[in-house]
Amino acid sequence: MDRLAQRFDTLRKTNGKALVTFITAGDPDLATTAEMIPLLEQAGADIIELGVPFSDPMADGPTIQLSSERALAAGTTLEAILATVRTVRATSAIPIILMGYLNPIHAYGFERFCRDAAQAGVDGVLLVDMPPEEARQFLKHANDNGLKVILLLTPTSDASRIATVARHGRGFVYYVTVTGVTGARQEISTSLAAEMTLVRNKIKVPIVAGFGISTPDQAASVAAMADGVVVGSAIVKLFQQHSGEALKNKVRSFVSSLKQAISGGSVQT
Repeated sequence: MDRLAQRFDTLRKTNGKALVTFITAGDPDLATTAEMIPLLEQAGADIIELGVPFSDPMADGPTIQLSSERALAAGTTLEAILATVRTVRATSAIPIILMGYLNPIHAYGFERFCRDAAQAGVDGVLLVDMPPEEARQFLKHANDNGLKVILLLTPTSDASRIATVARHGRGFVYYVTVTGVTGARQEISTSLAAEMTLVRNKIKVPIVAGFGISTPDQAASVAAMADGVVVGSAIVKLFQQHSGEALKNKVRSFVSSLKQAISGGSVQT
């Protein structure tokens, strides 16, 4: 059983929900990223999404855009990100997903990327601007290397897109809770429960919801409807505000509060 399937299976047996935490690889540098992965795991993260920095992150709000700029300014490359994952794998078995855009992967080469990513210990990849209907070549190379391709669904996805995602998606489906770009929101959509029920009836793999979840209470509300939640911008913002030990302490505390909330515990404030 692969790492993603094993993690969801373990959570299912305990009625738990997955906490997926997003950070931008290379922000502020890859040495910090390598330190943050075990810290996130120890704080309660079940799956880690590493953002691959890109110069035109059209689906991301200002917080993650700025983190990409910081990572690129530090000289972060896709090759170096894979090397960092390989290093982390010596001591950690937490599932790791690379999340980003098609352009850097295309430049690297689909076949080469899928081979190198799998060998480095990457479990899956999510490319926000790759329509599943046009992903046949990439899907083939990913499947050949055991790399899970995480596909997106949104509130505007029609029956045809849902069927395509159900057919080709692996690992889990990422359900975008709001239309628009990433970033913290003040409240969760009142229609989310009905949308999630519709999708769940058609999707066999776990469904993880993200975009706009920024507080423990929001995470708990969404976790009640999904198999897991993704928190990104609210964590990445801490990298903008803090550094060094202060950053580690803030991230550790915040991620712990998120995990506690989706596990049904009271949150310490």
